[in-house]
Amino acid sequence: MAGGLFLGGAIAALVATAVPAQDPSGGFTDPPPDKIVIKVATVNGSGCRQGTAAVAVSPDNTAFTVTYSDYLAQVGGNADPTAFRKNCQLNLIVHVPQGFTYAVASADYRGFAALQRGASSTQKASYYFQGSSSTAARTHPFSGPYNDNWQATDSTDWAQLVWAPCGVQRNFNINTELRVNAGTSAPGSSSFMTMDSTDGDISTIYHLAWKECPES
Repeated sequence: MAGGLFLGGAIAALVATAVPAQDPSGGFTDPPPDKIVIKVATVNGSGCRQGTAAVAVSPDNTAFTVTYSDYLAQVGGNADPTAFRKNCQLNLIVHVPQGFTYAVASADYRGFAALQRGASSTQKASYYFQGSSSTAARTHPFSGPYNDNWQATDSTDWAQLVWAPCGVQRNFNINTELRVNAGTSAPGSSSFMTMDSTDGDISTIYHLAWKECPES
């Protein structure tokens, strides 16, 4: 997708008025008293074709939400042989107030899955900054029989957070994946997993952590 896709159709420049609270581990539990601007540089992948994903930032700058409308992996039945895996790569340009950095502390994923007995599925997410060798990846497996909404949460201890480098602009990448395996399910039976709901869009919420950069 072209770089003109902004959060909710525009740049989200949101101002937080509260003074940051000091976290015992050396970071801040509240966002800095400045504004954060997040712009979607690109959205690529079979699970988020053009016009099917949108991003919005919370009023307090501590979270942003990605909404999908056509993120579906499936096997069996009339499914295309390549439909067993779908992915979405979000490339975000994040401006943070001078003197601060951020990391994704946790992420909440939700959707719906219908898995036949013997079938299985996986939801995976990877997080990394442009030019960095540090990648945080989390995987959540599901097994059939299953026919219900699903939810998965990625959370990271403070000491293991992957922080944006201080003093430089590095795009933030989130790569998510849905994969469905027919396994030993009955031949011809259909199994699928979505990152959207049965009656509309569903949201993926990313919660941010903040800390102050060391003085140069």
